[in-house]
Formats: sequence, C-alpha cells, structure tokens
Amino acid sequence: MKRDPVILIVVAVVISLMLVFGIQKVRHNNGPAYLGGESKLQGQLAPDFTLTALDGKTVKLSDFRGKAVLLNFWATWCEPCKIEMPWFVDLQNKYGPQGLQVIGVAMDDASPKEISGFAQKMNVNYPVLIGKDSVGDQYGGIPYLPSTFYISRDGKVVDRVFGLVSRSEIENNIQKALGQAGQVAQK
Repeated sequence: MKRDPVILIVVAVVISLMLVFGIQKVRHNNGPAYLGGESKLQGQLAPDFTLTALDGKTVKLSDFRGKAVLLNFWATWCEPCKIEMPWFVDLQNKYGPQGLQVIGVAMDDASPKEISGFAQKMNVNYPVLIGKDSVGDQYGGIPYLPSTFYISRDGKVVDRVFGLVSRSEIENNIQKALGQAGQVAQK
C-alpha cells in the first residue's frame, strides 16, 4: 500500500498544532487535571522540604520565609532550562535587593559535580539544590521541565508555570510574589 506524502504531512501538521495548542491550554488552565495536588497549592503554603545544596549545606525552603521565592525545577539536559537560567541570574541581581530569592532544584541523574560544573558554566548566582522525586511529588509532580513555582514572602504559592515562558511573564510573576503586582518593571 502506497501512502500519499501530502496526507502524511497534513496529519503531522495537525498533530503538531494539537500539541502546541494543548500545551498552551494546559498552561493557562492551571495545568493538567491528573496533577493531583498542584492546583490545590495555589494560595496555600508551599510544601517545606530539606535538600542538599551544591556546597554540601542543608537547605530548607522555610529558611527563606520573609523573602519571595522563585523555585525552579530544572535539569542539565533541559534545553528550555538553559534559555531561562541567564534570565534568573539577571532577575536575582535585579530583585534580590527587594527580597527575591531564586532557588534552583536540579531534577536529573547527573552527579553533583556535573551539576556544579553546569551551574558554574551558566554563571548561576543563586542556590542550586540536588532534587529528589519526593520533593517534586509534594508540588503535585513535576511533569515538565522547567517547572517554576512563585512563592510569596509569607510562604504561599502565588503561581506556577510548566515549561518555558517569556522573560516578561517570569518578571510579572516575580512581582506578584514580591507583592508588587501592577507596578511597572524597572529596566
């Protein structure tokens, strides 16, 4: 049986469009329904955790209470993560004095040495923690990388995003976490 290449191309385009629009719909409709706890997190206290930082120190999320936190789950192999990491470096510099703390949680199988080398190469200026699946599960599961949670100064989840979004959307979420929603970002 001979297949018409035009039909195969049309089918591939239709499937691609369905995936793109489906991912966008998921992002803007609070994530997929199968993510048990994640929709319940919005407005709730962010689950506390204890993880090891690249420098060997033990870090708890609750150590940052009083600061707005951008909690980013990522991996060294994640291409979209590589795009947003320099933005996080810049935004940590810009908003750190106002009380922002970016925290990266590495969720891949690379060794701490490999993760550290990657973070140095990316000029990361914020804590990088070695992730555990159990921590991801506390946040409703991490179906996509990157996955970013924005946590207010009082420890409540104000927003979360799966996948790569624009720098301006990240900055708007940072401002919400800092309690500055609606203010124009300083350039």
